[in-house]
Amino acid sequence: MFALAINGSPRREGNTHALLEAVLAPLQRAEWKTEFFQLGGKNIRGCTACGKCFEAKNHSCMIPNDPFNGLYAKILEAEAVIIGTPTYFSGVSPEVKALLDRTGFVSIANGDMLRGKIGAAVVAVRRGGGIHAFDTINHMFLMTQMIVPGSLYWNLGFGLDRGEVKDDEEGLANMKNLGETIALLGLALVPLRNQWPKR
Repeated sequence: MFALAINGSPRREGNTHALLEAVLAPLQRAEWKTEFFQLGGKNIRGCTACGKCFEAKNHSCMIPNDPFNGLYAKILEAEAVIIGTPTYFSGVSPEVKALLDRTGFVSIANGDMLRGKIGAAVVAVRRGGGIHAFDTINHMFLMTQMIVPGSLYWNLGFGLDRGEVKDDEEGLANMKNLGETIALLGLALVPLRNQWPKR
C-alpha cells in the first residue's frame, strides 16, 4: 500500500514537514510504500473554473506547466493522502488551496476518482486558527467521498520557529496515532474499495 504526504509549507524541513514525517513513520513500520512531495514554494495556480476537466475527462487539469497533473497522478496511485499545511490567517497555504480546488474538480469530473481513498489533514499552527485550516482540507476529502480517519485529537502541532513543533509531545503522539490508524484502516478499506462500482 502507498501513502503520499504532501507538504504545503514553503518552508522545507519546517514544522509541517516534521508533523508529516511523524505520520509516515508508523506507516513505514507497517511496510507501506511512502513518498513525500514538497508542494509549498512551487508555482501552482488556482482553479480557473474553466470546466474543461468535465469536457475532456482525461484525469488532467487543462492548466499547463505547473506541478498539478504530476501530483494528481500520484494521488490517484495512493491509498492514503496526507496533506499538511501551515496556518496562514486561519487558513491553508495558497499552494494547498490551489491543490484542493483542482484535485476536487478533476476527481469529480472523472467519475469520483478519490472515492474510498483515505485522506488526512495535518496542520502546523503557532497559536490559533488551525481548526479552520484543518476543516478546509477535510471539506475536500469529504466532498470527494474520501474516508477521513480520526486520531487522539485534532491533527494539529504547535510551534512557530523551525523545528519547534518537535517539542509538542501531545501533537507528535497524535500524529503517531494517526499513522497507525491509517495503516489499520488501509487493511480493511483497500479490499472493499476494489469492489465499489465504477462511475
